[in-house]
Amino acid sequence: MLELDHLRLMLGAFTLEADARLEAGGITALMGASGSGKSTLLAAIAGFLAPEDGQVRVDGADITALPPGDRPLSILFQDQNLFPHLSVAKNVGLGLRSDLRLDAEQKKDRDAVLARVGLAGMGDRLPRDLSGGQQSRAALARALLRRRPWLLLDEPFSALGPALRQEMLTLLRETAQAEGLSVLMVTHDPADARAIADHTALIAGGVLHPPKPTAPLFADPPPELRAYLG
Repeated sequence: MLELDHLRLMLGAFTLEADARLEAGGITALMGASGSGKSTLLAAIAGFLAPEDGQVRVDGADITALPPGDRPLSILFQDQNLFPHLSVAKNVGLGLRSDLRLDAEQKKDRDAVLARVGLAGMGDRLPRDLSGGQQSRAALARALLRRRPWLLLDEPFSALGPALRQEMLTLLRETAQAEGLSVLMVTHDPADARAIADHTALIAGGVLHPPKPTAPLFADPPPELRAYLG
C-alpha cells in the first residue's frame, strides 16, 4: 500500500494537500487539470520534492526522507530520459548499475526485459534509430529492470499517436499484471483511465481526492470530475 498521510506540498504560492491510500496491485490513474499538481505529487512520492508536512509510506514504512534511488519505486517521465549516445542495451542496463558493469546474469536479465517489451535484438541500436513507440518501450524496460514494487508514470506516452499510445497502454497493463507491479499513472486523457486503470484519483482545488474504482466513478462522476470532463 502507498500511503500519503496528511501530505502538504508547496511550490511558491501553490499548495497541494493529499491524504489518501492507494492499494497495492493494479493501476491507479491520477487525473486533474493542467497545473493542478499531478506531476508535483509524483515528484514528492519519488523523492524529488520534499513535503512541507506529512509522510509518504509504502507498506507501512516511512520513506519521506529517503533519497529517490533508495525508494521502493521507479519513475518514468514524459521525455523518457534516454541517453542519445548510449545504445538501447546500455540505456536499459542503467536500471541495474550506473557504471554499466553488468555481470553475465545481469546481462541475461537485461536481455529478457528487452524481449518482454518487444525489443529483442535491438540492444545495439541508438535511441535515434528507434521509433517513438520503441523509445517508450526502452524506457519502460529500464524501469522494469529495477524491479521495484511501485511504478510511477508521468504521462510517458502523451507524445505518441493514438495507435501507438493504445499499444503502450496495453503493454503496460499486461506487464504490470505479469510482474505484479503497482502502478500510479498520471494522465490528462479520460480514455487512458477507462482503458487500463482499476482506480482513478482526481486532483482538484489543491486537494487529492481518494481513488475510486474507475468504471463506477465515470458512470456517476462527482462534481469535481464532471467539471474536469466538461
